[in-house]
Amino acid sequence: MAGGDTAGVTRPPIGEVDTLHTVLPVVFAVCAAFSNAVATVLQRKAALTVPRSQGFRAGLMLDLLRRPVWLAGILAVIGAAVCQALALATGPLTIVQPLFVLELPLTLIVASLLMHRRLPGSGWLAVTVVVAGLAVALAAASPAGNRTHVELDRWIPALAVCAGAVAGLIVAALRRPEGRARAACLGAATAISYAVTAALMKTATHVLDEQGLVGFFTAWQTYGFALTGVCALFLLENAMQAGPLVASQPALTLGDATVSLALGITLYEEKIRSGWWVLPELFGVALIAAGVIALARIPLTQSLVAPDEERQTAAAP
Repeated sequence: MAGGDTAGVTRPPIGEVDTLHTVLPVVFAVCAAFSNAVATVLQRKAALTVPRSQGFRAGLMLDLLRRPVWLAGILAVIGAAVCQALALATGPLTIVQPLFVLELPLTLIVASLLMHRRLPGSGWLAVTVVVAGLAVALAAASPAGNRTHVELDRWIPALAVCAGAVAGLIVAALRRPEGRARAACLGAATAISYAVTAALMKTATHVLDEQGLVGFFTAWQTYGFALTGVCALFLLENAMQAGPLVASQPALTLGDATVSLALGITLYEEKIRSGWWVLPELFGVALIAAGVIALARIPLTQSLVAPDEERQTAAAP
């Protein structure tokens, strides 16, 4: 094909390419949310079989390593990480991470299947409300932009603020006894850690694509997302032991989406619609919040609470 002639090359329409660039990250993100839901239920089951403690316990991870259910959960986490990396490599942070709101309804659906329990009609209605709210919010926001690199002077203040927030939440959690408040604090700390992990992972995946393995293993973002990911996993395990899943999971799910949205806008300069579009965006967020609260109140969630936690809850004034 002399002279760079491209007469014989068929190019897809621009609209088709744009649709593909939107569909791919959505599909990968939903797969990641499902894998995380499976991992959450399996890890919750394993966490309830190991000795409990009032504070952080270094031996917790060693105990969990001896549980096949927990190891199966880790495999699901790895699958979720791969899907998340593919989603972040093909789409903006402001599209990918909000889709992890689906984790909570998916977690309860998976739990109902594994426990051979029927999700009540009110539960399915709440799931529908969450999905509808997410669709409305994303359609109204119409996130755009897929910047691949972020300067260090942007990373430093963002990481400092997130680290400070995580530290504050951990201190607040340790000052509270086991229960919903402590689980919620640790769930929120986990959410921030996961959002930072995703932000760092996005840059690292683009470095891998552009510079290969050498660039990937010499980029500080690679070790950054590995470190924050391990911290997030440690916080998640302690959040699961601190109180019922219904307390930690909403904080984790909604917090991850919120912090990721902020990081996508401030770090990667991604855009969302403003003006009157804010009204349907807020309506979608309100639907999500209402659905999450409804899911938190269905009886099935009580099946995810340890027996001693149920007694404590019943005895509480």
